[in-house]
This record gives sequence, structure tokens and C-alpha cells, in this order.
Amino acid sequence: MTDETLAVTTEVLAGDEAAASAPGASVEPAPIELTEAALEALLFVAERPLARREIASLAGVDRATVDARLGDLEVSLRGRGIRLLVDGDRVELATAAEGGALVARYVGADAVRLSPASLETLSIVAYRQPVTKSAIERIRGVDSDYTIRTLVHRRLVVELGRSDAPGRPFLYGTGFEFLERFGLTSLEELPPLDVDVASRLAEEGGEAMTVPLFPGEAAQAGPAEDASNRSGDEA
Repeated sequence: MTDETLAVTTEVLAGDEAAASAPGASVEPAPIELTEAALEALLFVAERPLARREIASLAGVDRATVDARLGDLEVSLRGRGIRLLVDGDRVELATAAEGGALVARYVGADAVRLSPASLETLSIVAYRQPVTKSAIERIRGVDSDYTIRTLVHRRLVVELGRSDAPGRPFLYGTGFEFLERFGLTSLEELPPLDVDVASRLAEEGGEAMTVPLFPGEAAQAGPAEDASNRSGDEA
């Protein structure tokens, strides 16, 4: 490359850099082919669940393309050690439930055991979400503040927002930790409630019932959690 050519190239590059950094300059990134492998790699390195619209923006593709690739990936992962978890608009990868015992042994983590009170409260939240604390307490018949705080701390229950009711109480529901804990890939995998039970929850819950949920885990419940600081919850 001659000195003259080098000088011209330098000027061009400098001009491009100045244009890119100029106020108001907007450079749209080139679209990236969203293959199944690329999507899996993205979700693997992500440190949090990703929204479908976020994936579409990163790849420069439309939402339909993202939905199609997610469907392909979900099918490909069946029978493998990784699952695609779906919670509304957000998705993430997680280890399969059948590998939980081996993975837990490797990381030295024992499965968190839930008391009957926690299981009962969690089932109400799962079936009735979004649901307020007062609605949970009407169904259970006891104060549930401690149990709800415990489940929120363990991230099995999450705050979804606030109700329009007087005082604007928090609305509770389940998130990705709930799906991972019970080996589910989405809430749609959960069986419907018994008709009589569903009617009772709909009548006493107070909020609009949205999804049939929670398969139950009473058989796996271990020793009850510490009963200190409880107010109304049974052990």
C-alpha cells in the first residue's frame, strides 16, 4: 500500500468514525441469521431470562422468526439434559428435572424441602395467580404473611405488581424458580384442578383465575421449616 493510498484510507476511516459518533447518529446493526444453534448459544450465556422481543432486537429479526426458532429448540431439547423454560414472554435454559439429583450432588446443594404450610400456600398462588395476600388468607383461613415472605425469599413466589383494590396490595404469582423446582417447562404442563376445588378457589380467591396450575408435592415434603416468627401458619 502506497503512502498516498494509506492517507486516503485513513481519512475515510476517520470520517466514518466521526459520523458514527456524531450526535443523533444511528447505525442499525446488520441482521444476524437466527439459527437454532445461535439461539441456544445466546440463551446459554444469558445470565437472566430473555424476552422474545429482546432476542428479536438482538438478531434484527421479527417476532415470528424468534417464535419459530424457539419452537424448534424446544423440540430438539426434549430427551436431553437441558430444557427450554417459558414464562409468558420470557425464556431461559435450565437443567432437566431428571438430572437434578446428580447436579445437586455435584454442586453440593440439597433440595429445599417445603413445609405443609408452604406447599398449601404455593399451590394457592400457583392456581390463583395473580393473587393477593388477603385472598390467600381467606382461602387458607390463617395468617400467611410469614409463609409468603419465605416463598418470596426462596423465589418460588414473585411479586407481579399491585392490585387496583384499596391499598393497592401486592399481587403474587410464580416465576422461573417455580418451573425449575417442579421440573416444568411452562405452566401449560400442569394438570387442571378438580372442578369442585377450582370453583372454591374462584369463589374465595377474589382475583380473576388465569391458569390451571400446580401438580402438588405433598409426598416429597420434608421436615417443616422453622416455626419461629410465624403468625397463624401451622407447622
